[in-house]
Amino acid sequence: MPTHRHHPIRGGLAALFTLALTASASFAADKRLTIYTYESFISEWGPGPKVKEAFEKTCDCTVDFVGVADGVALLTRVKLEGESTKADLVLGLDTNLVAEAKATGQFEPHGIDVSAVKVPGGFSDDVFVPYDYGHFAVIYDTEAMKAPPKSLKELVEGDPKEKIVIEDPRTSTPGLGLLLWVKSVYGDKAGEAWSKLKNRVLTVTPGWSEAYGLFTKGEAPMVLSYTTSPAYHMVAEGTDRYQAAAFEEGHYVQIEVAGILKTAPDKELARQFMAFMISPGFQDTIPTNNWMMPAGTTSEPLPAAFGKLVSPEKTFLMTPDEVAKNRKAWIDEWLAAMTLN
Repeated sequence: MPTHRHHPIRGGLAALFTLALTASASFAADKRLTIYTYESFISEWGPGPKVKEAFEKTCDCTVDFVGVADGVALLTRVKLEGESTKADLVLGLDTNLVAEAKATGQFEPHGIDVSAVKVPGGFSDDVFVPYDYGHFAVIYDTEAMKAPPKSLKELVEGDPKEKIVIEDPRTSTPGLGLLLWVKSVYGDKAGEAWSKLKNRVLTVTPGWSEAYGLFTKGEAPMVLSYTTSPAYHMVAEGTDRYQAAAFEEGHYVQIEVAGILKTAPDKELARQFMAFMISPGFQDTIPTNNWMMPAGTTSEPLPAAFGKLVSPEKTFLMTPDEVAKNRKAWIDEWLAAMTLN
């Protein structure tokens, strides 16, 4: 949540702005599907434009994408809007948020065949459908950093002069992912770990796009992103400069999902999109536009660059209920540690 959301990855420089993709005024179909997602998904370089074009050919409808900064902000927006929301679908939450999303009472069962979906741990749900996944990782600039951390412990205790850009767990799914990764490794000592790590944090951004943009501009030699991020640079830029650090303890995985709102005006159209989402028309755009791993059926193999990526030996993933129960307390712990002098 983690497109590569930005130019690199998950999107482009345009992903720094909230975007909406709308059909041309002429010959617009009467049926309209409004999808809330994160901004880099619908950027010029993201999957959104291709997904929109492909689905509109099959649905006799107009797809409107509306972007917010990042995944956690999606849930916040839907909660605030309540029954007055204009969204039919929300695309870009992850499994760490599904229990809280269900608790709003605003989502309904999808009712589609998800037998084609395959994700780590076999996540399956009657309300939310996975469309991609990826392991979080520290991405580093090999030209600026010769000895990257080999573990979360080395990241926490390393040289404060070598900075990292991270995302805010209150607004960003990658930020929340890092929070849960630290908690998975450090447990009750997580607050102490954050107090040490904060000395290496250059800044905390609201979403992934801003963080990755600062990194590629050379503001810091490290950024919290995904093991798949280097594939963007290999495929699109022909460079091995940016690499993922393999951590000895393991990596936390993100599984991104979509869900239908109970207030959707055309639920049949929304279900049609959900079925399309796990088919090749959508899934083929994921590896080289969202720079994540596809969760559904693709029509072609992954690019060769994906075979060169870090493949974590151990995967962390908390249950949605565990996250829902503890998210506020763990964010409070993070805030206390990050604001201490």
